[in-house]
Amino acid sequence: MLASELIGEEWLKEHDDIDISGIAYDSRNVLPGNLFVCIKGYETDGHKFAKMAEENGAALIVAQDKLDVNVPVWYVKNSRTAIADIAAQYYGHPSNKFKLIGVTGTNGKTTITYLIKSIIETAGMRIGVIGTNQNIIGDKVLVTQSTTPTTPNALELQQLFAEMVDGDAQCVVMEVSSHALELERVHGCHFDVGVFTNLTRDHLDFHGTMENYLKAKAKLFNISDKGVVNFDDEGGKKIANSAKCDILTVGMNDGCELRAKNIAITARGSDFEVEYKGETYQVHIAIPGKFSVYNAICAMGAAIELGIDMDTIIKGLKNASGVLGRVEVVPTDTDYTVIIDYAHTPDGLENIISTVKEFARGKVITLFGCGGDRDNTKRAVMGEIAGRLSDFSIITSDNPRTEDPLKIVRQIEEGMKRTEGKYTVITDRREAIAYALDIAEKDDVIILAGKGQETYQIIGKEKHDFDERVEVYKHLK
Repeated sequence: MLASELIGEEWLKEHDDIDISGIAYDSRNVLPGNLFVCIKGYETDGHKFAKMAEENGAALIVAQDKLDVNVPVWYVKNSRTAIADIAAQYYGHPSNKFKLIGVTGTNGKTTITYLIKSIIETAGMRIGVIGTNQNIIGDKVLVTQSTTPTTPNALELQQLFAEMVDGDAQCVVMEVSSHALELERVHGCHFDVGVFTNLTRDHLDFHGTMENYLKAKAKLFNISDKGVVNFDDEGGKKIANSAKCDILTVGMNDGCELRAKNIAITARGSDFEVEYKGETYQVHIAIPGKFSVYNAICAMGAAIELGIDMDTIIKGLKNASGVLGRVEVVPTDTDYTVIIDYAHTPDGLENIISTVKEFARGKVITLFGCGGDRDNTKRAVMGEIAGRLSDFSIITSDNPRTEDPLKIVRQIEEGMKRTEGKYTVITDRREAIAYALDIAEKDDVIILAGKGQETYQIIGKEKHDFDERVEVYKHLK
């Protein structure tokens, strides 16, 4: 593709046209003839690697700051929006070729995308999913170079969209993180439906305040045709009142257009009624918990906005199986139960413990930690929640990263000590899991919280293999 096709006709006013063989933002990935975009990141600045990109064969560099290189440079105000626009152009604006649904919020994004996937497939359409667990189209898992856990960077995102088109996707549902919205990863995308789940304390290390965090989430509804919002959530109310698109409100309280009521929770799932436009419907999902009902009605709302009939929606929810790392029961052949859940925020931890308490016949044993190099203000809050709700807690490491694990544990303990909860500290997560399995008795439920679908632990700056399912099986053997 020509440079003028990617950048615009203005390119030709200053330069001769150039054939571009591909796009890169990591100088190590530059191939001869590539366009290299200098991105300012958390730990480094792509402008520092422009010379390396040139040495690797870059034919053109896009930058914000002045560079001293011997290849043509195109200067822009914002290289993040530039790479999004260039990538979309390079791949032929693939997101215009299918229905696009975005799901944002602190908790529930992954589960909602999979519930929507089940509904769409029940309706007979082919759908792709982009998110925390994996990127898939139908049953095919797509492999990308992305290092971002939730929403890929703009270049990888457009690559994924192009794969979705090649795979005949009629619809794509994706998790849209607050980081993605703030850092322009979804710049240039237009969503048919945006979904908001909830807003609870998280990522304040990045956003600074809850107000900024909410503003980032709200950006999704400026680039969506329609919105579905949890109106029971205070953040949801603010988004619904300020959104530029039409909003369908969902929740459990009076005043919601799509309302869940008469909820029954068991270990086998959740049963509830839904009121919509004067009609009442019976719904079942195989995932227990009040928060799972919220996830279900958000998914229902998105499907309604896509024009899917209610019978198909209800059948799709019933067909949906559980999601890896979300209230996931580990088959152990023991007289106690082991559940793995991604809960790594105060709200998430409270939700999973409260849900388990609704059906547990024995003690609830909660094992958890908090991530290093992340928002430390939630640590004591999570300690207090576990101490208040659990019969016994085991404080351990999550992904300590470059922080001292014991320092993180002590901050969690500050909250635990505000309660009368019984607990112990075992900083080695492998040893902590073994201890939980050793002390569990008949009818107890062990919650392994925080890691969810992750099969690694980040210690320092390195990832180490660590799959909690494997650890459980190893110890039981």
